[in-house]
Amino acid sequence: MERVLSGIQPTGAVTLGNYIGAMQRFVQMQEEADCYFCVVNMHALTIPQDPELLKQRTIDLVAIYLATGLDPAKSTIFVQSQVPAHAEAAWLLQCVARVGELNRMVQFKEKGKGSESVLAGLYTYPVLMAADILLYNPKRVPVGEDQKQHLELTREIAERFNRDYAEIFTLPEPYIGEVGARIMGLDNPTKKMSKSADSEFNYITLLDEPKKIEKKLKRAVTDSENVIRFDPVAKPGISNLLNIYSSLSGKSIKELEKQYEGLGYGQFKKDLIEVTIDHLAPIQSRFYEIRNSGEVEQVLKQGREKAAAVADETLKRIKDAMGII
Repeated sequence: MERVLSGIQPTGAVTLGNYIGAMQRFVQMQEEADCYFCVVNMHALTIPQDPELLKQRTIDLVAIYLATGLDPAKSTIFVQSQVPAHAEAAWLLQCVARVGELNRMVQFKEKGKGSESVLAGLYTYPVLMAADILLYNPKRVPVGEDQKQHLELTREIAERFNRDYAEIFTLPEPYIGEVGARIMGLDNPTKKMSKSADSEFNYITLLDEPKKIEKKLKRAVTDSENVIRFDPVAKPGISNLLNIYSSLSGKSIKELEKQYEGLGYGQFKKDLIEVTIDHLAPIQSRFYEIRNSGEVEQVLKQGREKAAAVADETLKRIKDAMGII
């Protein structure tokens, strides 16, 4: 089985965009690949964090992994900081990466905004991401469009290391799903749905109550045409809602266009609200069932051992190739 690795930061509530763009596919992948799913909590430190809140969000995210259907018998679920090889490999790979490459990273330019007070970790975290990936030599890495540039950097670092030191790394390929890969904001469908948006009407979280989901979807931006048609350029709002509906219902966008032919946005939104609430209900129930049951801690103990066995072996090979005793 080919190996797949991906990770999510525990920096806030998990949105519907996170779920559709990543977690929903994780559950499918564990049936066909050797999957490693990580909570990348050290990446969260690129901006100031409340320590206790970061701890709680880390545990919450693992619980959500499990609630959405990840099975520790089929996947390796672990927390980045519990496998020390990640931090050590990141330093070694920083000595392979180049400043010019990091200067080109779009996310640093957007988030740093030229400020001299921005944390150095925000600048170098793409190399930590490269270490996260390369320690496990995955064939595929599920990423959103916004992380594709970082995966390209990972490949460049791997190629340079393989050429200059030793053939150790597999060159990972990005895996970006066609439908739902990039869920946009409900209040601004020209930008990605984000938990850091100014308004809570930008996103739906996996733990939102039904009334809140209904309120947010009713207010979701559409257009004046009142026709259910997928056209991301001319109709970004309704196209985004079609993406969400398709991903949660299992129906293709073509099917939905045909189903709502001649019907307006009112009926469409009414049904989308019902589909969304029904889809999230069992996830929410499972989350609250396991959050304080001790199951998360047991899963993390098992995951740490499995992940460390692979990561430590790769780290040893990196250090041997670089002459580090």
